[in-house]
Amino acid sequence: MADIILHHYPTSPFAEKIRCVLGFKQLAWKSVIIPAIMPKPDVVALTGGYRKTPILQIGSDVYCDTALICDVLEHLQPTPTLYPVTDKGMARVLAQWADTTLFWAAMGYNLQPKGAASLFEGAPPEAAKAFGADRAAMSAGMNRLRPGDATAAYKSYLRRINDMLDGQDFVLGSAPCVADFACYHPLWFTAKRVPVMAGILDATPAVAAWMERMASFGHGSMDKYSATEAIAACAASTGATAPLDTIFQDEHGIPLGSRVTIAADVFGQEATEGELVAATRTRYTLRRTDERAGTVHVHFPRIGYVLRALQPI
Repeated sequence: MADIILHHYPTSPFAEKIRCVLGFKQLAWKSVIIPAIMPKPDVVALTGGYRKTPILQIGSDVYCDTALICDVLEHLQPTPTLYPVTDKGMARVLAQWADTTLFWAAMGYNLQPKGAASLFEGAPPEAAKAFGADRAAMSAGMNRLRPGDATAAYKSYLRRINDMLDGQDFVLGSAPCVADFACYHPLWFTAKRVPVMAGILDATPAVAAWMERMASFGHGSMDKYSATEAIAACAASTGATAPLDTIFQDEHGIPLGSRVTIAADVFGQEATEGELVAATRTRYTLRRTDERAGTVHVHFPRIGYVLRALQPI
């Protein structure tokens, strides 16, 4: 199998979600550090437009969105599982809530002026300004929680997670599942990236103990890798892509082979353009060509993404 390559940066909460999954599954992987803000030319060479963090690369296959990345890692290493048989649906629904509702409440709390100042302590003033402008562009049109509302919601959600942990080690039982990793990463940001804001965790001791258990999984076996090496690996493996699911699930009246765009439906709506080569019940795949990366298959989950034909069908 080709190397697992994670394109990420250290302070990204969603990247921490995947780093922890890699640790849970004890997988070896290569680390490519990418910029936190645009421009990201090496990322776009692989994705064609998508710029959120992280992305996962295996050969010339590029996987976008942590929900899909978790599925890919589960396929590569089925045990220990992220999706317990008895709670598979609940685990996915809870993870989706954590990656959206919980995440935005947490970040609305975390990045209040005191938290933002802590995050950028020691950095030049223009760094914080550039980060704010970048995230404002990514969230254009979103209804963002005001700090007071975010704080109230975050406190409530922390109490609910604390209740879920009453009498058990993880949110759905005795073993971790995908929902644990999704709940963990915004709380990790509070505790580790803006510790000046971490007092909010004091009222939920079961959550604090659970976070220690989650952190104990580590990040697996990581080697440093450069963006240049990753792009070269993509170009060298062109044609050796992952097998595509041959079952075509058409919800849009867009046939395979069409030129299309795919973009996130809410946050980070930069579109990727390419040829639609697969549309299964769970994901889309586009084939695109880049002068450096060669032929790339870029994969997106259906949930949270919008498929559009470039020409009327």
